Amino acid sequence: MILQAIYITFRDDNAMKLPYFIAIAGFTCGLFAICIPHLSALRIWLGVSTFLSLVYIVTAISLSLRDGIKAPPRDYSIPGTHTNKIFTTIGASASLVFAFNTGMLPEIQATVRPPVVSNMTKALYFQFSVGVLPLYAVVFIGYWAYGNGASSYLLNSVNGPVWVKTFANISAFLQSVIALHIFASPMYEYLDTAYGIKGSALRFRNLSFRIMVRGGYIIITTFVSAALPFLGDFMSLTGAISTFPLTFILANHMYLVAKKQKINSLQKSWHWLNVSFFGLMAVAASVAALRLIVVHSNTYHIFADM
Repeated sequence: MILQAIYITFRDDNAMKLPYFIAIAGFTCGLFAICIPHLSALRIWLGVSTFLSLVYIVTAISLSLRDGIKAPPRDYSIPGTHTNKIFTTIGASASLVFAFNTGMLPEIQATVRPPVVSNMTKALYFQFSVGVLPLYAVVFIGYWAYGNGASSYLLNSVNGPVWVKTFANISAFLQSVIALHIFASPMYEYLDTAYGIKGSALRFRNLSFRIMVRGGYIIITTFVSAALPFLGDFMSLTGAISTFPLTFILANHMYLVAKKQKINSLQKSWHWLNVSFFGLMAVAASVAALRLIVVHSNTYHIFADM
């Protein structure tokens, strides 16, 4: 979608279809995954990722504020039938916890130096307080500026200088490439360890292994993304069946088991409430996501240009 937005900025002739842009994005992600041999090599790229994120955030907020101040009254109602609103909202909650469940990076960084637990706690507190403020700012200011007509990718809605929007779009795309690699890195590291990949990253065996394994993974995910343009529905399903249980249910239950002799009844009730509530949310979100997949399967065809 980001590459498509860049293309449309200069040529709105519909000559390039969405699957083509997905293929280009997949090639870029694969190339980056092969060139970054291990997690520690990401150090400088984390700073680059932060800069690129700030470019997108500042641009989206600034242009949205400018458009919102000048815009006529907007419609803030939620479109659709009552049933669709319920299922869409529940499905969106699963997408949100999946997309914003970014605690892995601070947890990894916190293990670099002791005390590990204290560093991890500080990192997570910072991330889910100060760290989420820019993300919420983009969401709420964008909805305020454009109402229910706001695009799911906010830069598609904003008006401003072409070079500014292009720079922000390129920054968002490159940041997405780095972010994908960060989330996939634990899997890459596990496979490297399991198959004894050691030594120089440029050794023929190591390089060929990265090309086959990481390249193969990117090829498969790129093909699925291009074939199923409503892949966001599967993100909702993933959030429902994995993120809800692992982040909320399992964590609370593990705390109950570990601290059962050290916490009072009120604390126990609170954690059991979390287990019960998020258990219900996981079931409801799974049903909502499956419903959205069925509905969109009947609406869109394979390799559709959305």
